[in-house]
Amino acid sequence: MTKIDLITGFLGSGKTTFLKLYASHFLKKGERLGILENDYGAVNVDMMLLSDLEGESCTLETVAGACDADCHRRRFKTKLIAMGMSGYDRVIVEPSGIFDADEFFDVLREDPLDRWFEIGAVIAVVDPTYDGEWSRASLSLLSSQAASAGAVVFSKTQLVSQNALENSIEALKNALALSKCDRDISGSIITKRWSDFTPADLERISESGFYPADYIKTPIGEKDFSTLYLMSLSLTPERLKQASKAIFSAEKGVRRIKGFCLQNGQWYEFNSTQSQTTLNPIKSGQDVVIIIGEGLDKEKIKKYLE
Repeated sequence: MTKIDLITGFLGSGKTTFLKLYASHFLKKGERLGILENDYGAVNVDMMLLSDLEGESCTLETVAGACDADCHRRRFKTKLIAMGMSGYDRVIVEPSGIFDADEFFDVLREDPLDRWFEIGAVIAVVDPTYDGEWSRASLSLLSSQAASAGAVVFSKTQLVSQNALENSIEALKNALALSKCDRDISGSIITKRWSDFTPADLERISESGFYPADYIKTPIGEKDFSTLYLMSLSLTPERLKQASKAIFSAEKGVRRIKGFCLQNGQWYEFNSTQSQTTLNPIKSGQDVVIIIGEGLDKEKIKKYLE
C-alpha cells in the first residue's frame, strides 16, 4: 500500500515551508513522491512555491477549488484515485488552511482508496506568533486539525519568547478542551527550530501516525471564511508591503495575504500574516494577490491595493 501523509494547519501557519523540508527528506532517500495541493481557492499560489521540488522523482498535482464542498470532495477523491494508480512510494497532501481534516479520513475510507492507501502521518503545523482573537469558526478548524495529528509541529519558534510559545501551546490545548476533546497532545508537540531538524527528526515525524480523537465539531458556514483574488495589480514589493500593513491594521478579520509581485524582471513571492511578512525571490510567478479571512469587506480591501 502507498503511504499517505496529511500536512494541515491554519492559515499562514507555514505548511508549505514545512512541506518543502519534509518532501526533500524523502527525495534524498530516493523515494518517489506525489504531492497533492488541495486548495479551495480558484488560484493555487502554493503550487508555484513547490515547483523546485518537481522532477523525475516528484510529481505535483492540484485540486482547484471555486466549487461547492461536495464538488471539491469528488475532485479530491478522483485525484487520489489517479495518484493511487501511479506507483508512488508516498503521497503527501497539503490542503487549504480552512480545511476540515475529517474530509481526509472520510475519503480514504471509501473504495478503492481504502485498499490502496495507508495513512502514514497526520501533521498539524501551528503558528505561535499569532496573538489575535480566535473566532468560533477558527477555533473549530484548529481543533479538527490538531485533534487527530500524530505530530503537532510549531513553526517560527525562533521568533517568539519561551513564554509566548508556552502561551500558544496552552491556547491550543484550550481550543481542544472547548471542542470537548479529552486528548492530551503534550507528547505530540514539537517546538524544535526547523533549521535544526535532522533526518532522524523528520523520520520520527513521518512515523508519528494519527489519533482517532473524538471532539464536537462546530459547523463552518460558507460565510465564515472568504477569499478575495485580485489580478494584474502590477504592485511593486514595497507598495504591496505598505498596503498589507494598512489592511491588517484596519481589517481585523484578515488572516493572510499572499501572492506574487514583479520588479525589474524579478518575481517575488509575498506572504504576510498579522505578525510577519516575507518577500522572497522566485523563478516565476503570476500577478495575483490573495486575501483570506473572516467577514471580509472586499470592496474596502480593494481600495488599499488599487
